[in-house]
Amino acid sequence: MSVAQTGRRRDIGHPLISTQILSTVLGDLLLFRMPPKKKGKDTSSTKSSSSHEQKSPPNWPTFHPLIPESDLTLQELLPGQIVTIPNFWTATLCKSYVSFLSSLPLITTPGKPKKGDAVRVNDRFQIDDPAFAERLWSGTALKNLVLGVNEDGSLGLDEAQRRNLWGGEVVGLNPNIRIYRYRKGQFFDQHYDDFNNVTLPGNPATPARTTWTLLLYLTSPATGCIGGETVFYPEPEPSKKKNKDPPPDPFVVGLELGLALLHRHGAECMLHEGREVLEGEKWVIRSDLCVRR
Repeated sequence: MSVAQTGRRRDIGHPLISTQILSTVLGDLLLFRMPPKKKGKDTSSTKSSSSHEQKSPPNWPTFHPLIPESDLTLQELLPGQIVTIPNFWTATLCKSYVSFLSSLPLITTPGKPKKGDAVRVNDRFQIDDPAFAERLWSGTALKNLVLGVNEDGSLGLDEAQRRNLWGGEVVGLNPNIRIYRYRKGQFFDQHYDDFNNVTLPGNPATPARTTWTLLLYLTSPATGCIGGETVFYPEPEPSKKKNKDPPPDPFVVGLELGLALLHRHGAECMLHEGREVLEGEKWVIRSDLCVRR
C-alpha cells in the first residue's frame, strides 16, 4: 500500500518557485491538518489582490449535452456531510471539458507545504470567473436541486431543513473556479477545507460565505483513471473516544464520470483526502456553495 493510501504525511522535494506562483497555487481555501477555526479570510471577488483574479477568463465550452433535470437527483450519502448528484454531467460533456482544460496553463503545486498544511501534489488552474460560476449554478440542474425547486430530485426538505443543511440561504457558487489535474503518483493528503467570505457580484453585490465544497469529476475508471478516490474519516462518538474503541471506518467516494460531490466544510468539515492516482488522469472542477452573510 502506498504512503498516500495510508493517509500518513510525506514530504516531497520541489524546485524553488517564485512568490507570485506560490500565491497563485495556494490562493484558494486554506487547507489545514487541524480542524479549521470559525474565522475565515476575506477573498472578495470584487478585489484584484491576487494574480488569479487578474487573468482573463477562458472561453469555456458550452454545457451541452446535459441530462434532463427531471432525471437527476440529490443523494445524501452521509447525513449532513456528503451529498452527490450522479450523472450531473454527461460523458460527452466531461470529455469535451477534459480536452479543453488540457490547454490551460496549469501550475504544479509545491510538494513541501508550510508547517501544518497538508501535502498536495497536483496540477491546477485558478481563475476568478463570476460568469462561469453563475452558469454552473443556474445553467445546470444544480440550483433547482439544491433549492428544492425540483421536488422529485430534492431531498424532501422544507425551507428550514434546507437552511440547516446548507448553512443558510444559498445564493450561488464561489466565483473562485479551480481546475485540478492529478496524474499518476499525485495525491492530496488528509486535510480539512476551511470556509471563505466572498462577495458575489450584482446590483447590489451579495456578501456571502462558503459552506460546502463542490467537486465535479470529469474522469473515472471508465476513462482509464484508477485510484484518486475521495476518502472521508468520520469522527468517533465522544463515548467511544473515552472507551478507546476503534475509529469508524473511512467513507470512500469512488470516481464516477460526471458525478457532482458536495461536502460540508468549515468548522464541521470532516477530515478527508484524495488518494493517489495509480493510472491515468483525474480531472476535477472545484467551486463552493455560498450562503448569504
